Amino acid sequence: MRSICSVSSVAVVLLLFVMSCPCVVAAGGAVEFERIDPSYYQTDANSLIDIDGAGSVLAKRDALIRYIWAGEGFPSGKLPGNVEKAITDDRYADLYEANLSRIDKLTVEMDYGLHSIVYHFLPKQANSKLFIYHQGHRGDFVQGKDTIKPLLDKGYSVMALSMPLLGMNNQPVVDLERFGRFHLVKHDHMKLLKSPIRFFVEPVVVAINYGKKLEYDQVNMTGISGGGWTTTVCAAVDTRIQHSYPVAGTLPFYLRSDSQRDWGDFEQNMPDLYNIANYLELYVLGAFGEGRVQIQLLNQYDSCCFAGIKYRTYEQTMKDVMGDLGKGRFDIFLDDSHKDHMISTESLKVILKNEGL
Repeated sequence: MRSICSVSSVAVVLLLFVMSCPCVVAAGGAVEFERIDPSYYQTDANSLIDIDGAGSVLAKRDALIRYIWAGEGFPSGKLPGNVEKAITDDRYADLYEANLSRIDKLTVEMDYGLHSIVYHFLPKQANSKLFIYHQGHRGDFVQGKDTIKPLLDKGYSVMALSMPLLGMNNQPVVDLERFGRFHLVKHDHMKLLKSPIRFFVEPVVVAINYGKKLEYDQVNMTGISGGGWTTTVCAAVDTRIQHSYPVAGTLPFYLRSDSQRDWGDFEQNMPDLYNIANYLELYVLGAFGEGRVQIQLLNQYDSCCFAGIKYRTYEQTMKDVMGDLGKGRFDIFLDDSHKDHMISTESLKVILKNEGL
């Protein structure tokens, strides 16, 4: 009888602890999505932003470029190694019923034999603007059809990409001088390569280079999850991206310290990269400039990562910094319309509204 009572007592204590702990949520609950742990306010977001003018923005951007491309310079002249025009891909057959005219397939060739496949969706009725869409860790950019189609319908040309090693991108076997032959199949493997971040960023830069040859008037970019991270980094280093809309892609490090699901793959937390420009500084770099805008879209009840309202600890700081700089705009949109890891209809409305549509 005593042992039963003891077990019952322990159970009651545990239950009371769970109910009182602000980090634990009962099944179907939403407490963690609707409050901010007071400890997050112990970090002064403003103190993390070492930017005091246009000169420091340019200096940080130059330092990022040197780091990402190991001193080889920004690849502004590099073009796709191969372009196949008017390909057939039945997964997109339904888009022809709307405003899709054709799909061109671009292949971006990089070191170590890594290839990135880009689909260039061209509309029948075009507005002379290009939108980059970047898929995240879930795989192929076909999962972004619900984002690609509305952009096409509004007259945008769309270039769609997947992250390295995912989707239609290859997974080469590399021969590394210090490590031997190695099959690259996941992002953590890429830590063994020289300047691994370039393989996430360079395909976007090359796609934009190609787009500029076609004389698009404006380049914008959006992406989900890892594609949102890619959007953040690319907008920071490539000022040709006028409007950027990263979705469920990042949060500053101090907001990840007690959330394992927000920590991310290696590219999200490389000290050498983020000592040059931390996440708040990347946001500034991506938004700074004449006519430039970055709207960070976060899903309040995201089933994967970067959920909740923790962003409020830096939102006003970002607005103040951008106001002091005098060029560019940074905003945050909290999407509470769903509980998935996605670019929702509501988020698309925000994007299109900012585009004046």
